[in-house]
Amino acid sequence: MRRAAIITALRTPIGRYGGGLSSIRPDDLAAYVIGAVVERSGIDPALIDDVYLGAANQAGEDNRNVARMASLLAGLPVTVPGSTVNRLCASGLEAINVASRMIEAGHGDVFIAGGVESMSRAPYVLSKAASAFGRDQELHDTSIGWRLVNPRLAEMHHPYSMGETAENVARRHSISREEQDAFALRSQQRWKAANERGLFDDELVPVAVPQRRGDPLVIDTDEHPRPDTTLEGLARLKPAFSNAADATVTAGNSSGVNDGAAAVLLVEAGLASSMGLDTLSLVGASASAGVDPAYMGIGPVPATHKALKRSGLTLGDIGLVELNEAFAAQSLACARELGLEEDTLNVNGGAIAIGHPL
Repeated sequence: MRRAAIITALRTPIGRYGGGLSSIRPDDLAAYVIGAVVERSGIDPALIDDVYLGAANQAGEDNRNVARMASLLAGLPVTVPGSTVNRLCASGLEAINVASRMIEAGHGDVFIAGGVESMSRAPYVLSKAASAFGRDQELHDTSIGWRLVNPRLAEMHHPYSMGETAENVARRHSISREEQDAFALRSQQRWKAANERGLFDDELVPVAVPQRRGDPLVIDTDEHPRPDTTLEGLARLKPAFSNAADATVTAGNSSGVNDGAAAVLLVEAGLASSMGLDTLSLVGASASAGVDPAYMGIGPVPATHKALKRSGLTLGDIGLVELNEAFAAQSLACARELGLEEDTLNVNGGAIAIGHPL
């Protein structure tokens, strides 16, 4: 049976919104990490069958197939194609899944897959008038959230913001403000401990950011974490997405708006062995699942059940679990529904601390 082996996995530091990476275009940021993966692995770039990159925005400098543009910018041969994948927050993960399934199906042996997002550089978009001389144009900030909503879809599913869906999940699953703040603090503390132990060193690619004068500014660590966060400080924050009396979701117990890129080299396991390439891990089963958009953050629960069924495993067989921390509310709801243990979940911190480039 053909299996996809992860040979090299690298990422840029995660930049704060408007921070150290905000001057770098997303296609350049992706090119930076693609080039680093090729260099670190020592793979002959001519062997790469395809490049898959996830990108959720695609409204600005990441438009028109950022995977292909980044591949060319990285200096890959023009014969290496590229394809851009969009499953919103899971776009990079979907890109890895696509590449892995291509390997399993025998449609290639060597792939680069990953994702890129510059939320700092996401543009404003202006809709065209619906009729001649119309004045119904709308201006949207594409950094996050809905834009150009289809009125028919809005009638079917209210266009809640992501933060509002987290409030919905918190209410449905009785997740308290105190639980959310404690989870957020734990994420910050775990990132701090992991960073101090150098656990991110091997995966980070420092980014040299040109300056108007002097030497480039080297970004070599995540900018978003707040390692000195306290429960008292979190408790002082006001709800960010709702004025309701029972609102609990704040900026402190939510993930950030960030910039970053990541990429992995995937090689068919047998070929990797014959080439003498060390394998970090093998890619197993994957699954996606749809849920009511009003409670979008609970989606990992049915998706996990589907993936486990496909693999013939149970959660008891899994030693460590990584769950995207879009919001503490949905993370806690997913953990509760799946029966995840605290000491095996996001042991080095998650998106609340590290950041969340879409």
